[in-house]
Amino acid sequence: MINVTQFSHFRLGGFPETRFLKYIYFLVAMLIYMLILCANLLLIAVICRNRSLHEPMYMFPCSLFVNELFGSTAFFPLLLDQILSDTHTVSVPLCFLQIFCLYSYVYVEFFNLTIISYDRYLAICYPLQYNSYMTFKKVSVHIAAAWLTACLSMVCILPLTYTLRLCGNIINSIYCNNYNIVKLACSDTRLNNIFGLVYSLISIFVPLTLIFYTYMRILRVCSSGSKQTRQKAVSTCTPHLVSLFNFSFGICFEGIQSRFEKSHLPPSVSIFLSLYFLVCQPVLNPVIYGLKMSKISVKCKSLFCSKVMLIQLR
Repeated sequence: MINVTQFSHFRLGGFPETRFLKYIYFLVAMLIYMLILCANLLLIAVICRNRSLHEPMYMFPCSLFVNELFGSTAFFPLLLDQILSDTHTVSVPLCFLQIFCLYSYVYVEFFNLTIISYDRYLAICYPLQYNSYMTFKKVSVHIAAAWLTACLSMVCILPLTYTLRLCGNIINSIYCNNYNIVKLACSDTRLNNIFGLVYSLISIFVPLTLIFYTYMRILRVCSSGSKQTRQKAVSTCTPHLVSLFNFSFGICFEGIQSRFEKSHLPPSVSIFLSLYFLVCQPVLNPVIYGLKMSKISVKCKSLFCSKVMLIQLR
C-alpha cells in the first residue's frame, strides 16, 4: 500500500490509441478552446465596458462567463498536452490542482445558476421592490459567496484524498478526477464517501431544489398575470433554463459514466459523456446569453461594427 505522496505522477488511462489522428484531435480541441476564450472574453468585455449593463441580470451571467474561462483553462491546456503525449502522465501536484479547479468550476456554476434563478424570481414576482432587494452590494456579496464557498469546500475535500493509501496510480479518465483516485485506495474511504455525498447534496441538490422552488413561484405569478408578464418571464428565464438543463445533464452523464461499469460503451462515447459538461457548457452559454438577451446582443453588434469601421478608415 502506497501513499499518494510516494507517487511522482498519475497516468491517465482513458486515452484511446490514436496514432496519427492525435494531430487532428489536437487541432479540434485547440479550435474549441480558442472559441470558448474568444466568446466568453467578448461578452465579459461588453458587460464591463458598458455601464448600461451593470445590472444584476447581466452581472450574474458575467460571473458565469468568468467561470467558463476558469474551468476551460483548468481543462484544455492539460488535455492538449496529453493528446500529443505518448505516456499520458501528469505530476501529482498538477493533478490535484486540476481537480481543485474543475470541482470548483462545477460548484461555482451551480451556485451562479441558483443566484440567477433567485434574481429572476425577484424581478418577476416583486418588480416594484426589486431594486431595493437586489442592490449592487448584494450582487457583489452573492457572487463572492459563490466563489468562496466552492473554493473553501475543495480545501476541505482534497486533503482527505491526498492522505489515502493507494494500490496504483492509473486514473481511468482523460483528466484528473477525485472519485477515480478514491477508487484506487487500499485504505478505508468511508470518510471520503460520506463527506463527498454530504457536500454533493449541499452543493448540487440544495441549489437545484431552490431553483425548482423559484420557478414554481414564477409559474404561479405568470399563470395569474398579464400577457406582458408572461412574455417578460419567457424572455428573461429562457437562457437560464437552457444553461441549467444543459449543465445538469452534463453532470449526470459524468456521474453515471464514472460510477458504473462502462466496458460495453465504445471509448468515443465514454469520452464524450465525460467531457460534455466541460465543453458544451462553456460553448453554449455565450451563445444563448448573447442571442437571447437583447441588450447584450445589441452592444456586441455595435462593438463589432465600430471595429469594422475603424479598420476601413485605416
